[in-house]
Amino acid sequence: MAEKILPDAAACLADLKEKGVIYDGCTVMVGGFGLCGIPEQLIMALRDTGVKGITCVSNNAGVDDWGLGLLLQTRQIRKMISSYVGENAIFERQFIDGELEVEFNPQGTLAERIRAGGAGVPAFFTATGAGTAIAEGKETRVLMPTPAQAKVNEGVFREREFVMETGIYADLALVKAYQSDPFGNLVYRKTARNFNPMMATAAAFTIAEVDELVGLGDLDPDHIHTPGSFVDRVVRTESEKRIEQRTTR
Repeated sequence: MAEKILPDAAACLADLKEKGVIYDGCTVMVGGFGLCGIPEQLIMALRDTGVKGITCVSNNAGVDDWGLGLLLQTRQIRKMISSYVGENAIFERQFIDGELEVEFNPQGTLAERIRAGGAGVPAFFTATGAGTAIAEGKETRVLMPTPAQAKVNEGVFREREFVMETGIYADLALVKAYQSDPFGNLVYRKTARNFNPMMATAAAFTIAEVDELVGLGDLDPDHIHTPGSFVDRVVRTESEKRIEQRTTR
């Protein structure tokens, strides 16, 4: 079995330029929702590689001084494919100044595009965004249900317009999990199980940052969320786990 556990985040990315996994203009998926379940140490290690022109696929762009905000500070991200970016002033400034390209997606569409990429599905049709700016420049079709489909669920299978969306597949996926065994079988915890499981399957090379390492066979097979066959490297880190918005009475 290949050795997947590395000593630190920097070691996980140290040879990826040489291997051709990361390069100027590469596409990187980064898990997380807000600051929950982000691979924070791997993001910093990616920053330190100096790779530029990144197309970053992530639900959002972190905050000014944490998460993907660190890559925006250094202007290493050329394009963001996201669904929400409202907490990052650096993002806002670079977008308004024309320094950052942005492709907005409805959140469910973004999740399905990633899942489709991991499943080898090149494109799919969705009713979400039909007739709005989301559909501009994309193929649309009015689809007719079969009699059986119409009978089963009239609300979903009815004549209406659908938008074609493409699956997304990346050069590199950086994900955050709760536990891993030596083979890279991953378990996520609570809300950190957001975009991470889908992204782990949708890249040519996947690195997982985890809170705990356990022995081979210690994880209940029924509780594994990402099989280790999708994971190339694993690193255990001590996360800061910042609070994005603190609300008090």
